Amino acid sequence: MDGLTLFGLFAVTAMLVCYALEDRSRWFVLAFAGACALGSIYGFLQGAWPFGLVEAIWSLVALRRWWGIDHYTKSP
Repeated sequence: MDGLTLFGLFAVTAMLVCYALEDRSRWFVLAFAGACALGSIYGFLQGAWPFGLVEAIWSLVALRRWWGIDHYTKSP
């Protein structure tokens, strides 16, 4: 396995683990967003730009969810 493949494996594994643990802490939602960003980078580096684009969108969606959880937790 080359370095790019290992990077992709790490990114997708991190996405899976963080997604499974999202209910435990809002920080796993943020970690999921970061893992999606890594998946997006992997997709673009691999040459699969549609995968990279979709993962970038998922990263933004997850960031928005994290921001909403953080925002609503702090409100009275």
